[in-house]
Amino acid sequence: MLSGRRTQALRLRPGREQREVSPRPQAPGTQSQGLGFRPERGSRRFLPEVALAAQKEFRERCAQCDAVSWGLTDEGKYYCTSCHNVTERSKDVLNSEAIPNTKIQAINRGLKKRNKLEKGWDWYVCEGFQHVLCQQAEALKALGVGPELKNQVLHNFWKRYLQKSKQAYCENPVHARKRKASVLGSPSHADWESEPALLSDASGPFVESDGPRKPSPPSRASHSEMASICSGSLDGVEYSLRKEKGLVKMAMPTTLALCGLSLLWQREALALSDLLRFVEEGHIPYVNAFERFPEEMKLYGRDKGIFAIESWPSYEDVYRQMIDVATFLDLPRFPAITEDCYLHPNILCRKYLMEVNLPDEMYDFTCQVVKMAGIGEVDFLTFDPIARKGRTVKYDVQAVAVIVTVLKLLFLLDDNVEWSLSAIAETYNEENKEDKPCFDFRKWYQVMKKSFDEKKQKWEEARAKFVWKSKKPLYHSPIDRSVVYKRREMVVNLQKQFSTLVDSIPTAPKNSPSSFQFNWTEEVTGGTCFHGHSLQGILYKKGQSVTTMNSLYWLSTQKFCKSYCKHVTTYEESNFSLTYQFIINLFSFLLRIKTYSLHEEVSLIEKRLFKKKYSTAKTKSSRSRKVRK
Repeated sequence: MLSGRRTQALRLRPGREQREVSPRPQAPGTQSQGLGFRPERGSRRFLPEVALAAQKEFRERCAQCDAVSWGLTDEGKYYCTSCHNVTERSKDVLNSEAIPNTKIQAINRGLKKRNKLEKGWDWYVCEGFQHVLCQQAEALKALGVGPELKNQVLHNFWKRYLQKSKQAYCENPVHARKRKASVLGSPSHADWESEPALLSDASGPFVESDGPRKPSPPSRASHSEMASICSGSLDGVEYSLRKEKGLVKMAMPTTLALCGLSLLWQREALALSDLLRFVEEGHIPYVNAFERFPEEMKLYGRDKGIFAIESWPSYEDVYRQMIDVATFLDLPRFPAITEDCYLHPNILCRKYLMEVNLPDEMYDFTCQVVKMAGIGEVDFLTFDPIARKGRTVKYDVQAVAVIVTVLKLLFLLDDNVEWSLSAIAETYNEENKEDKPCFDFRKWYQVMKKSFDEKKQKWEEARAKFVWKSKKPLYHSPIDRSVVYKRREMVVNLQKQFSTLVDSIPTAPKNSPSSFQFNWTEEVTGGTCFHGHSLQGILYKKGQSVTTMNSLYWLSTQKFCKSYCKHVTTYEESNFSLTYQFIINLFSFLLRIKTYSLHEEVSLIEKRLFKKKYSTAKTKSSRSRKVRK
């Protein structure tokens, strides 16, 4: 009897459920959850402002009770506040701060159909680099560079590169697709109807892409189309695998090399070290520059390895790429570097003397060293990629090396002579307080070392705190897009919540760009500016000429490496005096270069100044070899 009653009860339950649920006809776009459905207390929005906003945005009648009174669930879906009927219609909540005490449970996927913005444009890797170059050119223009650099010089260099690399302006481009890329920023020209025109004409401006291009006609998926699945660009996979002899592939450091060549062609008042320092300070787009791409240019997969970088550009690498790019493009002789040009060593020496707070009277000695070494001649300074086999001059490093050479001529920098001369200058200043103060090397060293240590510590802290991860999420394939965006949104919301709980230190505002890193005005330094000090304490007249009290000099390099070696000389700090190490470290920090690079340039200038010493050393070595034989 008990078993029969149980089976009878089980049979009656379906009928009972059918009698309880008798839904009314539903309106399109809604889905009934039953009259007995009650959402949890935490899933409904009982805030009046949220209910009013929902009623204003969603005005359809409820399919169950015909009421127009809507609220929002945690998942962003509309539900009727009268009968608690939940619909499939949802609202995209962009800012979760408007709804307090909530947590993200799901991300609204919206409509099933992908819109044009989500699908993106068809674009090539060279178009991405063109966007980066346009951003960098605009940043240089904002720093005071003339507009001709972007519209004429950089535009022509880029057009020539596309032609040399066979990506555009040629009969058979390397792109495997039959579809031709349209012009970025200008209509197509009759001269290039058979070629992909990726730039405006030579007389027009150098601009970015500002709109979608016409879609290609439907066809069977080729090899390149299948490869584009692994990258947002059409040729991302092919570009990363492309290897040809003599080809200079475009990369993020290469964009800076093109900007450096353009600045050199225009003879702008901006050296390569200044360019890299502005990049590091964030004034010129470089790290995460792809964030400024249009939303329609989807970047993922192989594009990450091309445009996403996590390292600062090196002076030596960019300098070497400048030579490689100029040689690859077969560029003609650059405009002459004359004495009135910013890149001339005399002008750069004056600038760096002011930078490191040295006396103005040292400028006469730097000019004499430049003249005696023969590094101020126009033929020596002018860059000619073809005639000189792509060997150019490191203008800023050379000027700093001249200053180091003058300091060695005046103070020897052997941890002995400079301190004895400082004692003489200190005695002279005490006896002649009303006269022009004599330059005290010891006092300058103390002031400069304190400022240098503080500046270097701030620089190291800024580098350590720098966040390499971009604000724009990157993913390997379109399948991972929703997951990556969901994780990033969760991270951003957690950071906002923790920032409200913890008194976080506000980020320091970006400093305005400046050509100088140190400020030595009297108001700031409090009387420790040495620009107006005299060198009379370390000089004496000999007839009609003026000579230094120090008559000694030591060569930074006794023997140079052979021609087939990559470096000219080696630099080991333990082999040199502490004062020389400080001077090398100071100027290397100013230019953001390696210490051995500056030491090598000092050795090359000394080789041009003291030719007789090096020639006698060679003859002695050759004689000793003959005697041994």
